[in-house]
Amino acid sequence: MTTDQQPRPAHSVASVAFDWGGVFTIGTFDGRSTARLAEQTGADVALVRQSYFRHVQQLEVGAWTLPQFWQIMQQETGITLPYADFEALYLGSIYDNEPMYALLRRLPPSVRVGLLSNNYPVVSDHLRARPAFARFDALVFSNEIHAKKPDRQAFEALEQAMQRPASQVAFVDDVQENIDAANRYGLYGLLYAPERHADFEAALGEWLGIPLGE
Repeated sequence: MTTDQQPRPAHSVASVAFDWGGVFTIGTFDGRSTARLAEQTGADVALVRQSYFRHVQQLEVGAWTLPQFWQIMQQETGITLPYADFEALYLGSIYDNEPMYALLRRLPPSVRVGLLSNNYPVVSDHLRARPAFARFDALVFSNEIHAKKPDRQAFEALEQAMQRPASQVAFVDDVQENIDAANRYGLYGLLYAPERHADFEAALGEWLGIPLGE
């Protein structure tokens, strides 16, 4: 599961930070939201995705608000849908990966837990307000720090928010490029795949020095 060999710290100081999309969600948020948007408006899904992915980085680094993003998408796709309806559809495209939330609930209070996510205005606010997210000690969203993974600045922000040296923090992501960047920064990368969830829990438990079984 790891892509770098680093010594595990004493479990009294070990901590973990997670990505959100593809880790705490089933599948990709972007793929699902664009598919649902095309389906509900009758628009061509290829056209929707072309516009969406052309501009989504503006959301990820906080350069645009979600209403600005939607205004541009409407102009490029010809979709006429009130912003409020788009926002509801957008937030409704979040499908939780329940095994990961169950793991989050089982992590003992002694483990400091963080999140580093390339995310968007409104979505990050929505996540922060969810009761399950109260377990996180540190939440770092790209749209709020104006930097996204795999940029080093994103990992610097995570290390600062975690209040732990990078060497004491495992970082979980479903994208190898981000794991590689995390390892270069000095974090302990754990690549996540939902079909290997049990293997991942074993690897994380070994890092933390605690059993993570049900």
